[in-house]
Amino acid sequence: MEYRKFSQGYVLRLDPGEEIVASLTRLVEQEQVQLGSVTAIGAANDVTIGIFSTQEKQYHAQRYQGDYEISALVGNVTRKEGEPYLHLHITIGNPVTGEVHAGHLTSATISATLELFLQVWDGQVGREFSDQVGLNLFRF
Repeated sequence: MEYRKFSQGYVLRLDPGEEIVASLTRLVEQEQVQLGSVTAIGAANDVTIGIFSTQEKQYHAQRYQGDYEISALVGNVTRKEGEPYLHLHITIGNPVTGEVHAGHLTSATISATLELFLQVWDGQVGREFSDQVGLNLFRF
């Protein structure tokens, strides 16, 4: 992972074999980012994506292995009980096979590169578990 800090946030590059969620969490911890928004594009070969079942109140995950373009990675960075909390969604596809998959990002290993922008916001927004929804929602 290599990155550079700018006045509005960070630009990050991941290389083959690096995992997105772990790398971004490490950056957020190192730089003490409290609140931010994430956008990225790249390529991955091992991706686990989930979907939240509102009836069961739990995530169901699916792992995809192969050549995938990351056409969109978006999300946010907040804090829950002082610890970094990443909420990321991803869309991956392979135009040769016609596959497209999207959902909540659990993990993704880079195959070529990832180009990520982390915009940092002033202030803090926390997270609090909602029994009604079954998720950690924004707490203002």
